[in-house]
Amino acid sequence: MAASGSSVVRRVEELGDLAQAHIQQLSEAAGEDDHFLIRASAALEKLKLLCGEDKECSNASNLLELYTQAILDMTYFEENKLVDEDFPEDSSQKVKELISFLSEPEILVKENNMHPKHCDLLGDELLECLSWRRGALLYMYCHSLTKRREWLTRKSSLLKKYLVDGISYLLQMLNFRCPIQLNEGVSFQDLDTAKLLSEGIFSDIHLLAMMYSGEMCYWGLKHCADQQPENHEVDTGVSGASYTTHKEPLDFREVGEKILKKYVSVCEGPLKEQEWNTTNAKQILNFFQHHTN
Repeated sequence: MAASGSSVVRRVEELGDLAQAHIQQLSEAAGEDDHFLIRASAALEKLKLLCGEDKECSNASNLLELYTQAILDMTYFEENKLVDEDFPEDSSQKVKELISFLSEPEILVKENNMHPKHCDLLGDELLECLSWRRGALLYMYCHSLTKRREWLTRKSSLLKKYLVDGISYLLQMLNFRCPIQLNEGVSFQDLDTAKLLSEGIFSDIHLLAMMYSGEMCYWGLKHCADQQPENHEVDTGVSGASYTTHKEPLDFREVGEKILKKYVSVCEGPLKEQEWNTTNAKQILNFFQHHTN
């Protein structure tokens, strides 16, 4: 394990140097100081100092966390720019680049033979955040693409790939943590909160991930239904983490119905007083119900 940790430290240092150079380019292009780039750069400077110490004694988890926080801030700056510009026509390469940056921490974990759900290098919250940010980025990109009719007629197969990838990241985010099992040994003062935790919903972001997933399934069925089935495999569980999850080809309608029914149930149940909007979810469910393969 010590050798594994040392290799993580070396790799994180290399990636940190690359990210710092990228931030420098972004700052120069922006022509002004940006809060997120400044914070990302500061995290990478701290990372560099720590890596300069004895690598055998360095804490791989702390270093990877610093690198991950820097990547989250750096990519957030770039994502905002894409959204503000409504994803220009040549955005595909930039989106792929951001997905690659946001995937590096998880790849590092896997390369060192530690499954994300079983390791302590990155906590659940950071792993969830990385999956959420990749899924939300692809959601926003696909939302922009679905408004471009000419592009859709030529590249609906590419849209399908983006949708499947985005849904996969969002479902992965929803499955990192196990739902809280309610029993006599667990005490809750707020029964609504207990119900949410038992459904594997730990934050507003979990609800947004459910709605985004359902909407992407709707776009897939609406714009890509005439394509030949492809072997896009996705973990289709939506009720919380499981160590026995199985993967299967993505069925837009099945996955969309399952997750949006749960979304509506939660919003009109435990979260009824918070007035989450379910109109769009119900319209999509109606579309699913009347759509025939």
